[in-house]
Amino acid sequence: MNGLRALVICFVIACAAVVSPAAAVTPGWSALPVPPAATPPVTVSDLAARGPGEAWASGYEHAPDGLRPMLYRWDGTAWHRETTFPGAGELGWLGKVQFVGQEVWTLHNRVGVGEILRRSPGGWSSVPLPQRLWTYQDFTAVPGAAWVIGEDDTGLKVLHYDGSAWTAQSTPDDVLYLMGITARTATDAWAWGNTSTGTAVLRWDGTAWRDAGVPLPPNSNVHTLLLEPSGRATIGGSQYTDGVPRTYLMTFNGRTWHTTYPPLGDTYTEAMERGPDGALWLPVRSDRAFQSKYARMNGPRTTYSYGPERVNAIDVKPRVLARAGSSLLSFGTVEIYGSKPNLMSERLGG
Repeated sequence: MNGLRALVICFVIACAAVVSPAAAVTPGWSALPVPPAATPPVTVSDLAARGPGEAWASGYEHAPDGLRPMLYRWDGTAWHRETTFPGAGELGWLGKVQFVGQEVWTLHNRVGVGEILRRSPGGWSSVPLPQRLWTYQDFTAVPGAAWVIGEDDTGLKVLHYDGSAWTAQSTPDDVLYLMGITARTATDAWAWGNTSTGTAVLRWDGTAWRDAGVPLPPNSNVHTLLLEPSGRATIGGSQYTDGVPRTYLMTFNGRTWHTTYPPLGDTYTEAMERGPDGALWLPVRSDRAFQSKYARMNGPRTTYSYGPERVNAIDVKPRVLARAGSSLLSFGTVEIYGSKPNLMSERLGG
């Protein structure tokens, strides 16, 4: 009888292994080497991935004579420094990176003058902005439209590109400053910033910018807004209670907004990304100097994972995340004892 019971148990275990091998192996974070930047320290601006074989990371170096643009390309196997874009050897910086059709677009401050760099299969080109701004705050692009927000000596500016020409768009009178912008289509764009009555979210419907009526928590701000093709939207920000910030998330299912407060303390949520597993992922402040740390938020449950151990590291900071097919890429900086912060990258999954 005992022999029969043992045989049955072995059979059940074997079946479980065959039916669900993924349940027995949980993939972890692995380090991806990044060619060193010319002049550390460096600042990472953004990371975007089209799939497992293409990703771009932007930012700038802190050179002795000023900031210099920095761009890296992932080819599915390794990171490579990209130096063939216009103005690569001049002072300036690179901001957000977007995929528009088969092209890669990124915001470029070139010696104080703004432009959009575009990389097509035929090479790089640039689209100059119609005017010079004091501040180039953010940028977004989709097929048929692009926006740049910032300020000049007259105040807030929202510049819109329709593929052939630029126009300046007006916002509601009480909007004082915009912090960020993103878009799902040419007629569905969202922006967030400060108004005379507090933080607000605006929405472009193809005709005008209007208050989106998002019921943000009192005394709060917005760090980021994720738009998904399904119509789902997610806002991450901080709410201040008695002067202490607390991270919140708001999700929109196409009809109503729902607010939650994951146990993230005062984590800045700008780098939040929807992972290939359907959960929200976010780099957080690590309690281990030699390892990065990530939060995974799936409904009411928040769990944490660590990146690989880095020898002699005293500060590992993944700055941005991007979904790359069935994996999740991170890009940021690592400071090794005795040196200035340089670049690091990690991947979850294969």
